[in-house]
Amino acid sequence: MYLIEDSKDFNETVNKEKLVAFLHEHLGKYGDPKEDIEKSIDYALSDEEGMGGFILVACKEDEIVGGLVINNTGMGGYIPKHVLVYVAVHKEMRGKGIGGELVNSALERCDGDVALHVEYDNPAKRLYKRLGFKSKYAEMRYHKKIETIKNDKK
Repeated sequence: MYLIEDSKDFNETVNKEKLVAFLHEHLGKYGDPKEDIEKSIDYALSDEEGMGGFILVACKEDEIVGGLVINNTGMGGYIPKHVLVYVAVHKEMRGKGIGGELVNSALERCDGDVALHVEYDNPAKRLYKRLGFKSKYAEMRYHKKIETIKNDKK
């Protein structure tokens, strides 16, 4: 397993472009646009105050078979100190313990509480519950339209 804490930790087997493409493909319908995945990776590797995190990547024969991104929140207490932003396992490698190994390794590295967002119908919810995650809240989001934001700035 590779630990990425700095952009210098990337190599031929594991680089940012490959990781973004892997996560985008293997998160499937539960994923985000590539641009958002890349932002979470950049955030994890940032050394700015209140930012940072780390990335774990599982490989088999120089191919990525699992990836995980943790972002630090810069908070603690009422907002968990860390957010598990992405975890994905190659479609052909699921059910072999890779996801559990990635999440357990991440939890061991974190020095505080960890939150994650998971869709209600995502089968990975069983893994998260088995690893000790609790469903404390239902998250609700308000998405402000771009036109509204532009009008607010006038």
